[in-house]
Amino acid sequence: MSEQETIVKHKTSKEDRIGFSQFAAYGAGGIIPIALFNVAGILIGLMGNISLGLNAFWLGVILIIPRLWDAVSDPIIGHISDNTRTRWGRRRPFLLIGGILVAVFFVAMWWIPKGDMVRLWFPSDAGFQWFQLSYILFMLLLFYTACTIFEIPHGALGMEMTTDSHERTRLFSAKSFVGNLFAMSTPWLFALASMELFKGPGGNEADGMRYVSIMVAAIIIPLSFWWTYKLREPGFVRVSKQEKTPFWKDMKNTASNKNFILLTLTIFTLAMGFNFVNLLGSYIPIFYVFGGDKVAGAYLLGINGTVWAITGLLAVFPLNWISPKLGKRNTLVLAIILMSLAQLSKIVCYNPSYPYLIIIPTILLSAGMLFFFTLGSSMVGDICDEDDLKTGYRTEGSFYSVFWWFIKMGTALASFVAGALIVFTMFDQVQVTKVDDIQGSIKEMRSKVQSWQNESSLSYKNSDTYKWISSQHSDALEESKGYLAYLKKESVKWEKLETKNLSQLNGEKRTILANAMVTTEATVKDLERLNLNLSSLKLNADSLQVNDLDKNILTLALQTKLVKAKVYAFELLMHLQTRSLETKNSKEHYDELIANIDWVNSKLANINASESLPDVDQHLSEIEIKIETLKKQTPYTLLMMRIVEIGLPLLLCLFSLVFILRYTLNEKRSQEVKELLKQRNLERDNKS
Repeated sequence: MSEQETIVKHKTSKEDRIGFSQFAAYGAGGIIPIALFNVAGILIGLMGNISLGLNAFWLGVILIIPRLWDAVSDPIIGHISDNTRTRWGRRRPFLLIGGILVAVFFVAMWWIPKGDMVRLWFPSDAGFQWFQLSYILFMLLLFYTACTIFEIPHGALGMEMTTDSHERTRLFSAKSFVGNLFAMSTPWLFALASMELFKGPGGNEADGMRYVSIMVAAIIIPLSFWWTYKLREPGFVRVSKQEKTPFWKDMKNTASNKNFILLTLTIFTLAMGFNFVNLLGSYIPIFYVFGGDKVAGAYLLGINGTVWAITGLLAVFPLNWISPKLGKRNTLVLAIILMSLAQLSKIVCYNPSYPYLIIIPTILLSAGMLFFFTLGSSMVGDICDEDDLKTGYRTEGSFYSVFWWFIKMGTALASFVAGALIVFTMFDQVQVTKVDDIQGSIKEMRSKVQSWQNESSLSYKNSDTYKWISSQHSDALEESKGYLAYLKKESVKWEKLETKNLSQLNGEKRTILANAMVTTEATVKDLERLNLNLSSLKLNADSLQVNDLDKNILTLALQTKLVKAKVYAFELLMHLQTRSLETKNSKEHYDELIANIDWVNSKLANINASESLPDVDQHLSEIEIKIETLKKQTPYTLLMMRIVEIGLPLLLCLFSLVFILRYTLNEKRSQEVKELLKQRNLERDNKS
């Protein structure tokens, strides 16, 4: 009988079939390794660069360090799990502990210290950024360790729940299905974090993600209890009598398996290739398709991510039909072809005139990825069967931990390279964050003006009048004092510059800071003098007194925010003029940006904080529209982003094909191994 006939006629026996409730409980665990694991890597890199202004290269270094730690933790957790013996089995306790820890550290990871008050702790901006990078690194180490505690035993359990090769594929398909179902909402996390509801009027995506992450944790913790309670370990009775093995013996046995090495290299190479450019895939919609509009870009990323997830959901069904027909190895080859076609289609589909063409490569790439990674995990189970037949030991945890570690190392190396690639494309994150600073100040002013307009109809006989005005006064005074402290520190730093080394721009910066400090100091004194008026208002308020106090506080509150915006705008002008001198090939681009920021500076200079609220709001609205054009990156940067993002994965797809075509554990051999294992285990049971 031919191999193809054997595959077609194969039927799953009744004892090897898995019930729906077990499929659902096991599949739910896909949320952590498929969705959250990737969210952390992608969004930390993206937000750290474009929201916090951290260097892309050093963020890449930060992202690779936890994977180096995984080189130690993954095999250790796999070995511990293999040798654990409890009344609940050897895998399930890790599912509960790991799931809860993942939820806790996912939240903590986003509470990166930031703001002017935190910045005051450090003598320089560089010191402050290194502090933020250190915080990110520490939290990522904790988060990825928690992922390891969960995922290694979870993956090993999937190999043990059935001895049927294709039922394993269905089981890991369920994991992919639920993981991608949750991933439908994952790309929207960036969009949610960009909403004012989460980030606040003057915040950015990094602020919004703090609160979005809490919602995610509220889902993960209850699920951790459910899948731990529901899942069973059918092979534990036999394995519980198995002698515990030394760590290095397990590792040596794993590393000596030729088919395992070939499969792992295939997965590693492909994961590395696409993760190299995963981050660039988020930059291109924002900065190429929408010219730097992060809100529009985030919306497209959300739509694109939803399409990705839906495709991943639907691709589970053809996978479970194609794999038994073609065989697992041939289905992997088909997956690589789909991913290669996806990359080639991007040449046409990255189009600012037709932004939603990006959905076409997304569909092809999602289907290929689903096929590839689902089959990869399932095939490790087949390798474990063959190893069991050879050695007499079940060490799924060790095999799966090494397999998973290589996938994560591919992701980590890719994160490092991705940061270097972003630097190579000359992407200007400083430009983006400085524009964000101006935009944040303008949005805060507009929010303040609009809220004051809404309160203008407040009845002055209302008992809440004093509370409202007092609260506005307190906020304005606190902000002005905090900003004054920041300005004093910055002024000291700039005063230390030697006069002979002082460029014209640096001299202007000193003047700007000095003027801002004088204005803010006067604002603080004026706000402090209003305390007496507030006390009088509390005792006896009339409409004239309320109107005067109301207007004075608003004017002073806007004055500080206006000073902030002017300083931010001048800092952006300094940066653009410096870049213009450094970059010879993008002179026209920088001339256009400098003209736009000059217009913004002029408009800010003409705003009078004491004029009517509708007029102030109109001026701010005009500035807000103009600011969007300041985020555009150079044509060279946008071109290099697309070349790298399309070409690099194509190259590594070729290497993956070479590795997988040398893999010898075909369908016929897998079924032979299964039958031989059944006979051997039956003989052992009869003897015992």
